Amino acid sequence: MTLLSRRGYLALAAVADIAIHARPDPVAAKALAARLELPPRHLESLLQGLVHANILKGVRGPRGGYELAKERRRITAAAVLRSVSSDTEAGATRDSPLVSQVIAPIVERAGKAFLGELETITIDDICRRVEELKLGMEKTTGPDFSI
Repeated sequence: MTLLSRRGYLALAAVADIAIHARPDPVAAKALAARLELPPRHLESLLQGLVHANILKGVRGPRGGYELAKERRRITAAAVLRSVSSDTEAGATRDSPLVSQVIAPIVERAGKAFLGELETITIDDICRRVEELKLGMEKTTGPDFSI
């Protein structure tokens, strides 16, 4: 059973990748897409949603791209997922009493518990796990935020 949409998985992966690779220069969407094995156009709307949610910051120009808008320890997995989710992902119809009065409240309660758990996980936690697993994304550590 999948609890996250593909878009949710990609958002978390994109933010973690940017957290790891955005120093000293922002991460170009093209480089990010290559590492995630996606066409660059596939990520643009996702990245823009993350910019609008103040998770990423877009940097214009020839050396532009994306970087974190705040420290990676201050960005939770739940915040990333909320920034890219939409109400249309709900899926179930609430037309029948069984769905509206029984099933939907159960699923909503479980979803809140799921997001509550994801509030305890930060992008920093994800980056540390990437480093522990030596996934080839390591980068020399330095500041993860600039003003």
